[in-house]
Amino acid sequence: MRTTDDPLSRRGALTKLGGLAVALGAGAWGTRELLDVPEAEAAGSGPAAVAAGLVTCVLAPEQTEGPYYVDGAQVRRNVTEGKPGVALTLRLTVVNVSSCNSIKNAAVEIWHCDAGGVYSGTSVQGTENERFLRGVQRTDTKGLANFRTIYPGWYQGRTVHIHTKVHVGGNVVHTGQLYFPDSVTDAVYTRSPYSSRPDRETRNADDSIYRNGGKRSILRLVKNGAAYTGLIAMGVHRS
Repeated sequence: MRTTDDPLSRRGALTKLGGLAVALGAGAWGTRELLDVPEAEAAGSGPAAVAAGLVTCVLAPEQTEGPYYVDGAQVRRNVTEGKPGVALTLRLTVVNVSSCNSIKNAAVEIWHCDAGGVYSGTSVQGTENERFLRGVQRTDTKGLANFRTIYPGWYQGRTVHIHTKVHVGGNVVHTGQLYFPDSVTDAVYTRSPYSSRPDRETRNADDSIYRNGGKRSILRLVKNGAAYTGLIAMGVHRS
């Protein structure tokens, strides 16, 4: 997929990302656990993969957009803009929850804070003219959108998370948050630059938003040297 720096408006330009001919209802979304990444990718998605036990589609509830959403995200894979942190590749798949078949040309949008707990695009944090750690990618024929980012930091009152929206045909069909196992976060936060803020106060079980379905939105993390790859699939009921 070609990466551009064109701004993306929520209601207009998202249709240019390839809206589906079939309308999707704004149903509940969830996760598909990848039991083995190479094996699951070789087998593909759909009923055969489900029957083989390689994938499992599970519904999860919608979650709040939060206060830091900014319209007009750039279509790009690399959202880091030079921000320091542990490298994180996100592999986010959009599937039909009824069949586990992939949905192509959906626009997947992410945004999250940097290692110091700061979001771009906010006047409160003095970053209104910046757009780091925000971006949109279109799913390919396998329903997969890839991002290059960093492991998020933390801020008061919230566990570690990444915000996401999925757009189909110019409509927002899913708003959710992705989470991390606390044990992995603990290990990552011993490293710079996270180690300069050692007193993380909110873990998953302490976060009221996480407690409302977040357990089913935890990324499956694969360690690659010093970096991580996070995988999850988001499934939707077609109407």
